[in-house]
Amino acid sequence: MSSTIELTGVRQVFQVRDKGGRPQEFVALESLDLTVRAGELFVLVGPSGCGKSTVLDLISGLNRPAGGSIRVGGQEVTEPGLDRGFVFQQYTLLPWRTAQGNIEFALEATGGLTRRERRERARTYLELVGLTEFADRYPHELSGGMKQRVAIARSLSYEPEVLLMDEPYGALDAQTRERLQQELLAIWRRTGTTIVFITHDIDEAVFLGQRVGVMSNRPGRLKAIVDVALDHGANRDVRSTEEFARHRHHVWSLLRSDLQAADSETTAGEVGRVA
Repeated sequence: MSSTIELTGVRQVFQVRDKGGRPQEFVALESLDLTVRAGELFVLVGPSGCGKSTVLDLISGLNRPAGGSIRVGGQEVTEPGLDRGFVFQQYTLLPWRTAQGNIEFALEATGGLTRRERRERARTYLELVGLTEFADRYPHELSGGMKQRVAIARSLSYEPEVLLMDEPYGALDAQTRERLQQELLAIWRRTGTTIVFITHDIDEAVFLGQRVGVMSNRPGRLKAIVDVALDHGANRDVRSTEEFARHRHHVWSLLRSDLQAADSETTAGEVGRVA
């Protein structure tokens, strides 16, 4: 089962202090409208500090917006819930539990399953991420890519309608990252879960996303959505195709204008301070 995600007129403000210690408002998001379709793998990219992770925090219910509304499956989000899973860049595995034990721990927390059912469910999702033979290994015995696969299995094990992924492959080497991107596509096809994936990597965004949302510089708004239609056929090197290059250039062009504007603002500010 999967759900639609709807953000309407979302605004988020944080209270910060300036260099003089005086309180002031920092507007992270302004008038953000976004609809993620049920069962879609949607990728969000944007300049550093544009509020990408803030969007995930709001969808997850970890934070409440200063304005606007957020709905998942037609229900307004007011707090975290089991209908939404979260995968962070850091693996956040319990070091004293095995790979299987980490997944069972999530199922213990959600409740409703017997010990045998938890064990069987954990095995099922370890198989889904290709780690059946590593079920009894502890986190320190696993590579970075394996740890992230356990984290993904753990988040999927209680079968959320939405999976939120905040730069989950950012700390991995290029080869591992590309392998996990392929695996995520396979998992998504098998589960049909709605996935919102945050990344700063344009190639990753174009490779994974059915659609790629491009955010503007601060305050973050949805600048454009790029429809990506790529044939991920067996043994096909999608990244070397003409259509991949075209989509990549489109996303980069959208991002570049904001990056140039940010550079201009910084330069103007520096000149003003010198003057």
